[in-house]
Amino acid sequence: MSTQFPVTAAPSLQDEKPTAPLMRKKRVSGASRVEHWLYLAPALIVLIALLGYPLYQLINMSLYDYRQAQVSGSAPLVFTGLENYRILMGDPEFWTVLRDTVIFASACVVLTLLVGGALAVFASRLRPWVRTVLFAVSLGAWATPAVTGSAVWLFLFDSTQGLINKVLIGVGLSGFNDFSWTYEKWTAFGLVASEVVWCSFPFVMVTLYAGIQAVPTETIEAARLDGASLPRIFYSIMLPMLRPIVIIITIQSIIWNFKVFSQIYVMTNGGGIAGQNMVLNVYSYQQAFAASLYGLGSAIGVIMTLILLVVTLVYLRLLKRNGEVL
Repeated sequence: MSTQFPVTAAPSLQDEKPTAPLMRKKRVSGASRVEHWLYLAPALIVLIALLGYPLYQLINMSLYDYRQAQVSGSAPLVFTGLENYRILMGDPEFWTVLRDTVIFASACVVLTLLVGGALAVFASRLRPWVRTVLFAVSLGAWATPAVTGSAVWLFLFDSTQGLINKVLIGVGLSGFNDFSWTYEKWTAFGLVASEVVWCSFPFVMVTLYAGIQAVPTETIEAARLDGASLPRIFYSIMLPMLRPIVIIITIQSIIWNFKVFSQIYVMTNGGGIAGQNMVLNVYSYQQAFAASLYGLGSAIGVIMTLILLVVTLVYLRLLKRNGEVL
């Protein structure tokens, strides 16, 4: 005797309706986005109040022929539109300064990442008390004001009384007798870059060290058992895991180093001999306050803002690609 079981038709996907939890999840997702904006609203209001008006004034001034006569009120404002930008685009000095700024900032970023990254890996291998001393000394350099650090760096590299020249002469390099580190263009840029790296690498070191501590020890131990060397472990295992952190510190370093002013101004006495060590920030200052061309100086500031805005958008896009932002 055979037993027959009732055959029921399989439910089609078209007949299925979204369940209540799914619909609730969608509603909650939309509500959470509004809630996020509500949480961000106070900070956005403060940022708009503090940055919106100055940025508006910067753009507004760049559209006028704004000089000392207009500041004192002895002459009326003359609207020139994009004339200041046209002058900059046709000025070879502006393009030279922009090129030097990009080269200088790129060198500072690369050196800062290399020094900070190497010390972060080194710190992870040290005993706790030695690591504490290293961090305390490094953070002291990071906390030093830029003007103070620049003055100390100048004293160390002084042509006659500087410790660096005396040490180099002592090891037999007689060519550094009365050698001026700020006379030639690229040696002066190198001197300033060394000071910028000195006061910037602690941030990179501490940030990367915190990221290294979050890397699973089981993965590293497995690589060691397979015979991988420390450089191989860093480049093949740790660096891919630290990629979001590396992206953040790289973009921040680009923004910071692109806006360097105090170190260049103090260590090269306002831009070096005949302005050979000019960067965009110093160039803008010279045009606005030394030459009293406030409209032209404002136009340089707007261009710098646009460049950094592009860098920031690239930074946000990379974060979104890595799933750090929605």
